[in-house]
Amino acid sequence: MIITGISDEAGKDILTQIKAHKQLGWTALELRLHNGMNASTTDFSDKEFDLVRKALEENNMSVTGFGSAIGNWSRPIRGDFQLDIDDLKIASKRMNMLGTKYIRTMTWVPDEDDMLYSKNEAIRRYKELAKIAEDAGIYLAHENCTGWGGLTPENMIELKETVNSPNLVLLYDTGNVAAHGDDPWTFFKGIRHNFDYIHIKDSTIRKGDDQEFRYVGQGQAMVPEILKIVLKEDGYDGVISIEPHVSQIVHESGSQPSAEEMFESYIKYGTMLEEIVKGL
Repeated sequence: MIITGISDEAGKDILTQIKAHKQLGWTALELRLHNGMNASTTDFSDKEFDLVRKALEENNMSVTGFGSAIGNWSRPIRGDFQLDIDDLKIASKRMNMLGTKYIRTMTWVPDEDDMLYSKNEAIRRYKELAKIAEDAGIYLAHENCTGWGGLTPENMIELKETVNSPNLVLLYDTGNVAAHGDDPWTFFKGIRHNFDYIHIKDSTIRKGDDQEFRYVGQGQAMVPEILKIVLKEDGYDGVISIEPHVSQIVHESGSQPSAEEMFESYIKYGTMLEEIVKGL
């Protein structure tokens, strides 16, 4: 088992992110943003990626996964799919340079007036993305978040089974369930035994617009209870990656936390998760 985190929530630049992980005693990180730019997109230059790669190598820091923008909250299902194809192609090359196997993906902002189209188009797109992943030897890790595929555990499993590719796996985010207003226990029972990667967030259960992220174990996402089952009963031995959202929510506007607040809250969150796991 590897405990790590989406490192840009600790700091904007890769060296600060590495510093935080070293302070936590972690030897791996999940790579998403460096100086506000996603490292798995075509907008992130090869020159910038080379700087990130060298920093990781010089600090003996491995990468468990890439947090891509493929299918995410910024991309509608009726938008330009070529953006996702291009991102996956360049991300796969960079992942292979780092020896990274997983790339986080979603199933696009759906057309609320035509969910059947949203479903069928998401499946069609994933079949194409899965072929690219197969050729590159990497895994698409589909997260329960934005899009038809992440609305329910049944949708997630249907996506995986219909695409029918060994290079499509599921990523279970504990906090997204509560944040979207769903029952954490019901969702977990539906997705249990079907995921290969875990994101740890904690949140109150959304009621209308009333919802907030909390430190791990302090929200309503049932994180300690679920981890106990996953680790002790199911023998999960994969990646557990924190995505705190307590000081930095990358896709929401508003006042930004200070660099010190980002760093310290990340260290606190990671330490709290370690204590929960050790307590099991």
